[in-house]
This record gives sequence, structure tokens and C-alpha cells, in this order.
Amino acid sequence: MTTKIEEFRNLHHNEMPLILGNVWNVQSALQYEKLGFKALGTSSAAIASDLGYEDGENMPFEDYFFMIKRIKSAVKIPLSVDIEAGYGKNVEDITANIVRLHEIGVVGINIEDSVVVNSKREITETEFFTSRLKAIVESLKKKNINMFINVRSDVFLLGLPNAVEETKHRLKQYQTTGIDGIFFPCISNEADIEEICKATELPVNVMCMPNLPNFEKLNELGVKRISMGNFVHSFLNKELEEIMLSVIEKKSFFPIFE
Repeated sequence: MTTKIEEFRNLHHNEMPLILGNVWNVQSALQYEKLGFKALGTSSAAIASDLGYEDGENMPFEDYFFMIKRIKSAVKIPLSVDIEAGYGKNVEDITANIVRLHEIGVVGINIEDSVVVNSKREITETEFFTSRLKAIVESLKKKNINMFINVRSDVFLLGLPNAVEETKHRLKQYQTTGIDGIFFPCISNEADIEEICKATELPVNVMCMPNLPNFEKLNELGVKRISMGNFVHSFLNKELEEIMLSVIEKKSFFPIFE
């Protein structure tokens, strides 16, 4: 019988990319499951926003864990969790957080190579992050924890110079650590995506962007996973604002029922 973690791994090697439903509460998770999505991932930014925190690990992990646990208990499909930079100052703390997620049935994590310092996001030095990744992977193996580790590299998100070459440099280092997948948010140029996909055998993950190619083209370019990030959550909040402005303007709830 296939386990949830095996099911999740297999979803990264199908003919078409895995479309990951990024969720922020139980209701959004249930909606995606009802619509036939094969797997879910939390959006830490969306959950932080709903709880009144800024993104960048300003949300206490205990608050986040409560939401993750509620979401996991409500759905049957695999759930991966965005742990930002790990919610810990060292390998031991980060590993402990991952173990807690494993204990409630989470099958994967996203961990990123940037941190937010004084409200500004900064890329982590390549060798340091590579060493940290390797230590996390080895620690989990020693504890017999099977977890899909998807590394988010923020070179394109931060608009760093020579983004493709810098990404390939980091990719070359990261893929030696035993990780399972690699995620490049904000990459959208077809040639860049294809070049990055050809540079690794790891499943490549991209994120919803205004100029991102459609799913069929992404499949042709070699992408294996497509995320939504916080964009659906932000879109729905904007829709809420617009409908309530209409209610105020018309002094009636009629717009809700149109």
C-alpha cells in the first residue's frame, strides 16, 4: 500500500506537473480537495496575514502549528508546509519543528535560502545554507523521518544580478545535500525556466506569476510542480474589498446576491 509520502513523491514524476493548492485555512483546503487537487501546501504568508502578522517568521510557530494541525486533520490528500527559513536559529531547532510536522502527518516542507531582517529580505550565503541543508537532511535520516524537502531559492524573487547563473551555482550546491525538490519563485521567462530545468534532475517548482507560461508550456519546459503562493488569498481579499465597497455605495446587500 502506497504511503502518503510515497504518493506525494510520485506526484512530482507524472506526465503533467503537480498543481499544488496553496491554502490558508481549513475551508480553503477543503475547497481544493473537493475540486480534485492531488496535494496541498500551506502559504505561510497567507496564514500570517489572516492572523495579523507580517510575513517573514513574525508569526509564532505555535500559532502556525495550530493552523497546520487543523488543516491536516480536515483533509485526506497529502499536505506540505512552508516553514520559511525553518522557524529556528539552528539545525536542532529547525529539525525539531520538522519532526513535529511529521508527527501530525505532514509529508513535505518548503525551506528557503533567504531571511527577513528588519523587514528586508536578504539571501543567505550559499555555502552556509548548503551546510545547514545537509545537516537537516542527515538529522532527519538519523531520526528515520521521511519528509519531502523542497528548497526555495530566492534569487529571482530578490531580483539578484545574473540570476540564471547564480541560481545554477546554488542549485549545484543544494542538490548535493539529499533534498527532494527545488523551487524558484518569480522565475517566468521561458528560456530561463528551460535552462534551469535542464541543469538538474530534481523536480523543479515554479510559482504563479502574471507572465508565467501556461501549464502545458511549463510541462514542455521541464517543470514538475506549480505553486500558487499567496496570490489566490490576496485575490480573494481584494474581491472582498470590492464587494463591500459596492455594498456601501449602494447602501444595500443586493451586490452580494447578484
